[in-house]
Amino acid sequence: MMARLNVRRFVLAAALSATAAFAFFAFNARPAAAQAACESECGGGPTPSPSPTYSPSPTPTPTPVPSPSPSPYPSSSPSPYPPPPPSGPTGADSSGNSIGGLANQRFNQMITNRVLGTVLLGVNEQVNCSDCISAFGSAGSFSAGIHGRKELTNNLSLLAGIAYTQYNEGGYNITSAPIGAFALRYDFTDWGSSRPFFDVGTILTPWEKARYTRSYNTSLGPVSVTGSTNASNYAVYGRAGWMSRVSPRDEVAASIEVWQLWQRVSGYSDSAVAFNPFDATIATGTDRTSLVKIGGQWTHLFGSNIETNVNGGWVQSFASRSGIVATVTGDGVVVPTMGNQGWFEYGGRLGFRVQKGWIVDLFANGTLGPQPVGNTIHGGVGLRINY
Repeated sequence: MMARLNVRRFVLAAALSATAAFAFFAFNARPAAAQAACESECGGGPTPSPSPTYSPSPTPTPTPVPSPSPSPYPSSSPSPYPPPPPSGPTGADSSGNSIGGLANQRFNQMITNRVLGTVLLGVNEQVNCSDCISAFGSAGSFSAGIHGRKELTNNLSLLAGIAYTQYNEGGYNITSAPIGAFALRYDFTDWGSSRPFFDVGTILTPWEKARYTRSYNTSLGPVSVTGSTNASNYAVYGRAGWMSRVSPRDEVAASIEVWQLWQRVSGYSDSAVAFNPFDATIATGTDRTSLVKIGGQWTHLFGSNIETNVNGGWVQSFASRSGIVATVTGDGVVVPTMGNQGWFEYGGRLGFRVQKGWIVDLFANGTLGPQPVGNTIHGGVGLRINY
C-alpha cells in the first residue's frame, strides 16, 4: 500500500516538474521575440534575413488571344467628314470648253471671207456677158472695192477684184483685211446657146487684224476675255457647170464647185483683265476645211432697164480641222475639233440701167444654216460700167 502511494507521488512530481520547465521556456522566448521586433522598428541593429521559403509556382493558365478588331478610323477608308472647300475659284473645265468656241469663230471666219470673196468673182452676175468693171460698197460686213471681167479670147475670160473689208460675227472681229480674187473662165461659146463652162480661181487675204473673244464661268462669276492677233486666209476652187440662154432675156446655169480653204492664225495670249483665273495661250496654227457646193442661178432682164439675178446652192464641208492648240491654266493642253456641216448660200442682184452701159446694182449675199456658220447677210450697192 505504501509502495503504491510512493509511485503516485513520483508520477505527480515528475508531471509538475515538466510543467514548470515548459512554462519557464515559454516565458524566456516571448521577451526575446519582443526585443527583436522593437529593434527592427527602431532601426536598432541588423535584421537577420529570413530564410527563403519555397512555394511552388502555380501552373500558368493560357490567356486567350483576342481576334483583331478593325480600327474605328481606318486609314484606307474615306474620312466621314467632307474635305474643306478649295481656297480658289473653280471653272477650269469651263475655261477649257471655251476653246471650242474659238474654233467655231475661226470656222465662221473662213466661210465669211469666202462669201465676200465670191462677190469679186461675179457670183451675182450672169455667166456670159460683155466686159465690165464695177465699184461697190457693202454693209452688214463693211466692204469696198472694185471688180470686173475681161474677155481674153472668144472662150476665155478673166474675172478679178480687190476689196477692203471689216466684219464680225459670233464673238470675233476682223479689221484691216484686204481681199483679192481672180479666176479664169472657159466658156464653150462655139457650142451654141446651151453649153458647158469651167472656172478655176483663188481668193487671197494675206493679212488681217483679228480679235477673238472667249467666255467662261467660274464659281465667282462669268469671265469674258479677248485676244488680239493677225490672221490670213487662202482659198482655191474649181467649178464645172452648164449654162443655157433659154431666151434673149434669160440665162440659167447649174454648177458644182470644190473648194479648199486654209486659215493661218498667229499665236497670242489672253489680254490682261481684272479677273481671269484660268487664262489661255493659243499657239500659231492653221485651220483647214474642204467644201462642195451644188448650185444654180437665173438672170433675167425686165423691159430694157431692170436686170435681176438670183443664185444659191447647198454647201457641205468635209475634212475640217482646227489649228488651235491652247494651253489653259488648270486644264492643260486643249485641242478642239471641228465637225463637218452643211448650209445654204444665197445671193441676188437688182440692177437699174440709168443710161447705156451704166448700171446701178443693189446686191446681197449670205448664209442660212446652223452654227457656227449661222444666218448671215451682206448687202451693198455698186456702180457697174459695161464696155
